[in-house]
Amino acid sequence: MLAVSVAPAGAAQDDSDRGLYEVRGTDSAQRTEIARSGVDVWGTHDGVMTFAANPAQAQALRERGIALEQIADVEELLAERSPDVVASADEFPAGDEGYHTYGELTEVLRNTADEHGEIVSLSDVGSSYEGRSLHLVKISDNAGQDEDEPEVLFTCNQHAREHLTTEMCLRIVERFTDEYGSDPTVTELVDTREIYVIPTVNPDGAEYDIENGRYKGWRKNRQGNGTDLNRNWGYQWGCCGGSSGSPYSETYRGPSAFSAPETRAVASFVESRVVGGTQQIKAHLDFHSYSELVLWPYGYTYDDANDTMTPEEARRFQEVGERLAASNGYTPQQSSDLYITDGSINDWMWAEHDILSLTFEMYPAGGGGLDGFYPPDERIEPETQRNDEAVEILVAEAGNQV
Repeated sequence: MLAVSVAPAGAAQDDSDRGLYEVRGTDSAQRTEIARSGVDVWGTHDGVMTFAANPAQAQALRERGIALEQIADVEELLAERSPDVVASADEFPAGDEGYHTYGELTEVLRNTADEHGEIVSLSDVGSSYEGRSLHLVKISDNAGQDEDEPEVLFTCNQHAREHLTTEMCLRIVERFTDEYGSDPTVTELVDTREIYVIPTVNPDGAEYDIENGRYKGWRKNRQGNGTDLNRNWGYQWGCCGGSSGSPYSETYRGPSAFSAPETRAVASFVESRVVGGTQQIKAHLDFHSYSELVLWPYGYTYDDANDTMTPEEARRFQEVGERLAASNGYTPQQSSDLYITDGSINDWMWAEHDILSLTFEMYPAGGGGLDGFYPPDERIEPETQRNDEAVEILVAEAGNQV
């Protein structure tokens, strides 16, 4: 999720010779100012903002009196992280084979549906820009039936380079199937909820990011110059300087809301869950990386409550967010406490459908550099297991009303 840039419309960004920078002691207003300058924000933790910028962007920030320190060269980091180019078009760099390519993910999901047919159904919500299926896994005690049970949705990998999030969604799928019947909590939740998982919302971008076994630091989808999927949602789209109108920006919001087929497909699925005038999905969690944060709406405004969120509803978001953070050690806060963003999935889910929608920014907390997006595959198991209790809390919360 973490990245905002606002470049002049139609202006090409020079991504050559980008440096990785830090600014310390920031507050939300300064972070918003930095984000709007056109840089590619990588992470924020304890007031330290880390971002990639070209020389012109860095100079412009210095001229505004912002004290930034260059800590690395982005291209050198990418070369060091994946030095060997391989022949395969879809293979993670050597040493990171524990991550799943789209083909491997598809095979795992099909095998899971075959092995657990009574509680799992595998379908899709539509196709990506390049024609890949956007897999949808349903887990419930009667997966083939539409029961009158609270529903919860998990989405991962809106941003291509955030591969750890796909592993997080896969962890949810495997845990709620393999441990059904043996783990009492898992069994009860599967028996009393309908759990939906979309492991990769951006498979085209994810595959491009590892093409020929070398990381590219790619964030967007593959439509034209790419659209930032988490700035393409319809509520307050492009309203507040929290996204960019430039196709070259890392946070290009697209020419219109839902112009990306991926967001349009997921939104159509969510809208299809309005049955008899009532939205069946009660809770939603979107996974990103990195910074170890629990975030809740709104991102487009600093206000805690407004005409679409009562003070009581705002308190519920905060209370649930704090419970989730207490379980995994993340930092809980309203999304705009980082900086202003608009057109995000959380804001749309709540404002349009009253879905309790939050975001997790996963490992690491900060100072991760390129490893923030590409942690070694040895971190997959501990960092996904770390969220087991939080996932249980959210699935249970789907059955509660304000």
